[in-house]
Amino acid sequence: MTLSINNISVDILGSSILKNINFQTNKGEIFCLIGTSGAGKSTLLRALNRLQSISKGEIHLNGQSIYKMTPQSLRKSAVMILQTPSLFEGTVEDNILFGVKLNGSYDKTDSKTVARSLLEKVGLETKLLDRNASTLSVGQQQRVSIARAIAMKPTILLCDEITSALDPQSTLHIQELLVTLKREEKLTIILVTHNMDLVQQIADRVGLLIDGKLVEVSPVNEFFNNPTTELGKNFLSTIA
Repeated sequence: MTLSINNISVDILGSSILKNINFQTNKGEIFCLIGTSGAGKSTLLRALNRLQSISKGEIHLNGQSIYKMTPQSLRKSAVMILQTPSLFEGTVEDNILFGVKLNGSYDKTDSKTVARSLLEKVGLETKLLDRNASTLSVGQQQRVSIARAIAMKPTILLCDEITSALDPQSTLHIQELLVTLKREEKLTIILVTHNMDLVQQIADRVGLLIDGKLVEVSPVNEFFNNPTTELGKNFLSTIA
């Protein structure tokens, strides 16, 4: 078990956004959070590394309350990747090494080697290292974002709709990359997405959120072939 989410709720401005959420993630699995728009998926993802405060409940990472960790330590272990690549003006190398430089966790003498290795891992040519990141395609920028995330050697990647702005070919690249990271790095990946084809291709388990409630958690094949709740059946009927 990597993350344990126990009875958490989130209230914002008097509205109940998340209601008594419970689930656990396993090391080296892809867990997809799915559901209707406005169901609370992104809010839940943000709560997992304290970008969103919870109103009650407990969240543990590797057995430790995330509220007993410093934000910096938590966000080094549980790294968020956003829908729109959040790169800054500078080279690809600068962007990849940004987090590890802040944490002082790299040897300056081998920074180019580290950045080159990470770029290769996400399937990009190393000749891009000295390019300004803003000149890359959106799909390439998203892979640079993932390289920057895994440079931190995290336990978990928190991915919020990271393929929604991409073309089909770039989406396929990201899909293959996430599966590779799960297999080779034993990363736990929590992915919020509306792309059900992607879910069926890469997820180990899915969690269905409806109106702030986690109504079903199932292995991916079981969910799509035989959902156990009426809400699950209704959800699938809307996307068929």
